[in-house]
Formats: sequence, structure tokens, C-alpha cells
Amino acid sequence: MTSIKVRGASQNNLKHIDVDIPKKELVVFTGRSGSGKSSLVFNTIAAESERLLNETYSSYIQNQLTQYDKPDVDHIENLPVAMVIDQKRLGGNARSTVGTISDIYASVRLLWSRIGAPFVGYSSVFSFNNPSGMCESCQGLGYVEDIDLNELLDFDKSLNEDAIKFPSFSPDSWRGKRYLYSGLFDNDKKIKDYSKEELDTFLYTKPKKLKNPPDNWPKTAKFEGLIHRFRRSFLLNDNFEKKRFLKDVNRVVTASKCPSCKGKRLNDKVLSCKIKKLSIADFTSLSIDDAIDFLKTLDDDKAMYIIKPLLSQLEALSYIGLNYLTLSRETTSLSGGESQRIKLVRHLNSPLSDLIYIIDEPSVGLHPEDIEKINRIMKSIRDKGNTVLIVEHDPDVIKTADYIIDIGPGAGQHGGQVTFTGTYQALLDSDTVTSTSLNQQHHLKKEPAAAKEYIELQNINKNNLKDVSVKIPKDILTVVTGVAGSGKSTLLREGFKNKEDTTFINQKPVHASNRSNLLTYMNLFDEVRTFFSRHTGIEKGMFSYNSTGACPECNGKGIIKTELAFMGDFSQVCEECNGTRYRQEALDAKVEGYSIADVLSLTVEEALDMFEDMPNIYNRLKTVQSTGMNYMRLGQSLDTLSGGEIQRIKLSRHLDNGSSGHTFIFDEPTTGLHEADIPILLDCFKQLIEAGNTVILIEHNLTMMTHADWLIDVGPGAGGKGGRILYSGIPEGLLDVQDSVTAAHIKRYIE
Repeated sequence: MTSIKVRGASQNNLKHIDVDIPKKELVVFTGRSGSGKSSLVFNTIAAESERLLNETYSSYIQNQLTQYDKPDVDHIENLPVAMVIDQKRLGGNARSTVGTISDIYASVRLLWSRIGAPFVGYSSVFSFNNPSGMCESCQGLGYVEDIDLNELLDFDKSLNEDAIKFPSFSPDSWRGKRYLYSGLFDNDKKIKDYSKEELDTFLYTKPKKLKNPPDNWPKTAKFEGLIHRFRRSFLLNDNFEKKRFLKDVNRVVTASKCPSCKGKRLNDKVLSCKIKKLSIADFTSLSIDDAIDFLKTLDDDKAMYIIKPLLSQLEALSYIGLNYLTLSRETTSLSGGESQRIKLVRHLNSPLSDLIYIIDEPSVGLHPEDIEKINRIMKSIRDKGNTVLIVEHDPDVIKTADYIIDIGPGAGQHGGQVTFTGTYQALLDSDTVTSTSLNQQHHLKKEPAAAKEYIELQNINKNNLKDVSVKIPKDILTVVTGVAGSGKSTLLREGFKNKEDTTFINQKPVHASNRSNLLTYMNLFDEVRTFFSRHTGIEKGMFSYNSTGACPECNGKGIIKTELAFMGDFSQVCEECNGTRYRQEALDAKVEGYSIADVLSLTVEEALDMFEDMPNIYNRLKTVQSTGMNYMRLGQSLDTLSGGEIQRIKLSRHLDNGSSGHTFIFDEPTTGLHEADIPILLDCFKQLIEAGNTVILIEHNLTMMTHADWLIDVGPGAGGKGGRILYSGIPEGLLDVQDSVTAAHIKRYIE
């Protein structure tokens, strides 16, 4: 069997490694978080495959594609075309649903146009993105947006006093001047004193030319009422401005279910067409499992050619653990794991073979019960003649591999080497961090901390939860388990919605540009610049790449982007500053031999030595280290972090900040974490609890369950088959619950 030969890989922390990867096998890459697995699999193998493939297209096509820099590798042989299935959320917008993104909705529309009654038109009319099918009131969105005047206006102020409470409408902005310079209003009159006529003119005038405008009014401008202008600028499309002022838009705009279509997105005529009493919108709001049951009741011979492939698509979604979703669910609300599984389903029935599938932690967001199914799916992709490369920490996925490549031994500069290659059995017999973790014996907590007080969640009704109540102990570690879609997250989100002193720590990216780094997020960059200024006698701005210190050639970006006509944008490291982002004057100013750029390239671990005498910087970096992120570089851009790393950075901000009597809720904190790093995370939770806080984890990881003081199991299944509290109590008691799939997997794990 031929293999993919990688020679001299030095991307990021990789130490010029050589590795042979067998083709047409299921290969799992293991190793501690930050060891270099992603650097090898994604930044080297996937990037080179995509870069070489892109080069075969015309320059016009290349211009439309993502540009990949050549990875730092001597050469790669026998490299197939790569299909990367990552955990990036599907995103999209309010018009993008599970049905549309998976192309299943196209078949559903065809079915209703063929056998629905009465006949209302062909399949295109059943699209809520088609003007002839969409509800006119909401334009097919299913909700209407309203502007809250009390949030947009301060009625106690005049136009001169900044009465419009929105950043781009201030008196000195060009938008604000369209009201001040119109000559239609007394600019010192408070809005609350406007007559009805003045207020209507101010808010609702449709665009019109002014008859006798003042001299300072722009010659070609039209006057437009505030509500019209605001709606056009911020509501009618997802433009750059809306994203820029998103926080303020969300404050001013309220969304509610469309009163005309009741959230169904389509007009009455289209909704009148039914199959067995269900309109197309009724069908798409069924769970995947219920939709399958409904299709099985249809026995129309002329529609079987539509129903059969539709059933197989829905059954694939159900099989992969997404049986609780609905086809009408907006893609923007899906988690990274759910997005990844939808992408995976798309490839299930693909006739292509001889490809290399690269999959990032397929176990994310999955209960052990569903991991067995995902393993079967990955084997079926392999059996079609493909090579499957998986980056993974979950023992049940590692076990299924034909071949394992372990990268390590540690993280960051302590990793980047190949520490093992071979079969699962050979890995267990090896002397690596991964084998030590896999060979470890597990048992439930012998003496769980006793519960003294409880937080009561009562009568919760949301999604699949119907009048659910549960007690959660204070000041100890509670783990909430259950299959994906059982109702765990809904239970905690709804239950704690109005409770004070509660912090949800999830994996959503922190709003960051490529100019934000670890130091800016920890609010430490200012102190580091002060430190440099004090020791060198140079102004502080010189040590900021967003200010005086920025390299004049790349403006502090570190790269130069060249736009080429008819070809893709070409990015290269700035030759002036060598990618450091700083001007030479800033780079020449050194403290103890380090320039500011040298400091930004230090890892957290290395920086601790440098800032030993600066308690604030030292202590904050110590908390980052305590979450297992000692391999991160101080200047690392936040948009390069994984979901699990983002969550651990968020956690570090709450350690040592003196909070007590607080509830912390973590959503799958073990995401992206090697089994050997779980004790580090447990120490962080212990620290929060000892400070007098309550810690609740939503978790599928079996090791984490064995460390719980209290277990709550939600289920038994997903969607309509879940939503019940199967068990709440000390861990041992769960093992006796017959209905619980979690109990069965814990038993297997501790035996």
C-alpha cells in the first residue's frame, strides 16, 4: 500500500519531522493540546493539497478561492485531493436553514408540488426566498423586526444634544447632519415637545427633495425620516455597517414572530397546499425522526422517486445523531459539532473516491452512544477507497483507527515531534503520554462532596422540555449529561436565564480581529508597553503596532497584501519588518536583550520568567498557564484559536478574580483537550469551588463524569424522545437507571 510521504515539516512548532501516512486507511492523530497535530494535518497536509489544487485553475477562478501560503515543509509525495471537514459553524444568515444548506428542502418542495393539494404551482413557489412564495409581511424571514423608539431616541434631549442614541447618527456625523441641516426642525427643541406633525416628519417621511433647503444642505441629497433611513441602513440587508454596529442594532431592534404567517415564512396560498393535512411548513418544523415517520406513511407511486432518496437523506441525519433537529432550524443557531455532522452527511453518498478526508475532532458535542455511529460513518467513507485522517482525543475514536500517529511529547515548544506510529494495540504498549492516559483505570468519585444547599429550577417549558424541574447543589461540581439534543443546554440556559451571579462560558469566538492577541484580551498589553516605555525612556505609543510603532510599510499588519488584476490577492510577509509589525526604532529598543516583538513571540511559560517582578502581569499569565495554555504565544492572534482554547482563555479571566457565591456553567469544557490535560482543568474547577462558587458542566466526556460530585442525566433520547430528568443525585445512583444510555457507557468505562 502506498503512503503519503511528508518530509521536513516545520510549520509552527513542528521540529522538521518526516512521517509516512498509509493511504486508504483510517488514521488518527493524537497528542496533547498544542502538540502540533493541527499544524501537521491542517496547516501542512490540507493546506498544501488545497494550494496545489487551486493552482490548476484559471487565474479568474483562483481569484474567487481562499488563498493558501506554501506551508513550511520540504516536500510531500503521493498527496491526494483533500476534503476538509472542520468545526467552523455553518453560519449563513436568517434565510439559511438545515433544509436549505443540506439541499433536502429542494426535494421537499418538489414533493409538495407533485402530490400536495390543491395545486398551487411548481416547486420554486414553495421557496420562502421566492417573491411569489414568501409571506409579504416578513419577506420570508418568519419574523418581523421593530424599532424600539425609546432605545433609538432620548426624548428628553434635542437634536443638538445628541437625541438620536445611535453611534452613526451623532450631531457631528454625516447622518446626523441630515436632520440638523434640513431646516425642518428647531434643533434646540426637545423631542418630547415635538407636535405630532413634527414627529411624523422626523420619523416617517419617505425620501423627498427639500423645497427651500438651507445653504449647508448637500445639493443632491434627499430628506428621509429617521425610521426609513435606519431600516434601510441596518435592517434590510446584512451589510458591513450592520456588523460594525451590531451591539447597538440589537439594542434598538426587537424581533417577534410574524403575525401574518406565524413564523412559517410562506404566504397563505402556498400554505393551503397540504399532504395528509400537513403544509410544507408543518413538515419542516417536525423533528427529523418525526419527518421520517410521516414520509413512511406516504404510498403514492408517482412520488416514490422523490420519497426514497429524501428518506435516505433524512435517515443519514438521524443516524449521525441529528434526529432532534428540524429542517426549518436556522443554520446560525447550530453548534460547531452539529455543523460538522451536517457537512459529513453531505459526503456520505458521494460517488467520489481516492480522496483524503481530513476531519477535526468528529466526537465534539457527541455522547458516547452517538460516537459509535460516527465511527461507522468514517469507516464507510474509508471503505469507498478514501484515506481518512482524523485529529482526535476521544478514546472511543482512537480505538477505531487502523493506524495512529502520536505527536508530542508536550505542547508548544515541548511538542512538534512524532512520538509513536502504529496500531492501537501497539500504542497501548508504548511509552507515551497518550498510552498512559488510555491505560488508566477509572472509577466514580469515592466520596463525592456533600450537597448542603440547592438552586431550584422549576417548571421549565422550552423546546423539548415540558414542565421540567430539578435541584442543583451549590458549591460543588455538577455534571449534566445526556445524548446530543436531549435538552441539557436548554435546561440550564432557561433555568438560569434570570438568575443573577451566573456566568455561561461557551466556545463562541470572542469578537476579535487579527489585531487582537492574548495580551489585549487579558487587558495586559497596555502594562507591557508601559514596562517597555519605563525601561527605555521611549513614549508608550512606540510599542503599539496600532500606533506610532507600526511598521510604515505594512501599517502594523506584518503582511503585505497585493491585489493583482485577474488574479488572487497575493500575501507575503512584510520585508521591512519581517512580519514583526513594528518599525525599526521600536525593534531597536530592548529590555534585557528583548525587543517588544521578541516578547510577543514568547510563550506564556517563557513570559512568566520575564515578568516575575510585575505581579499583575505575572499573576494573570499564571492563570492562563493553570488552564493548560502555557504553549500559547503572547502575540498569538485570537482568530487562530480553537473553540476549546477560547473557552479556556475565558475561564482564565475568572480564576483569582476573587468571585464568590457565583455560578459558572461550562459548555463541554473538554473540547479539544487530551485526556492527560483533563486534571489541569479539574484543578481550575476545584479552585473556583474552594473560593465558594458553584460549577456546572454540560459534558459528554466519561472521565469528567467520573470526577463529578453530582450527576444529572437528561434523556432518554433526543428531541421529542428526550426532555426528561432521568436522574439527579450522587454519581453511583445513576448506574441503576435502566433508561439511561449514559449509565451503560459509564459502567463500561469503569469496568
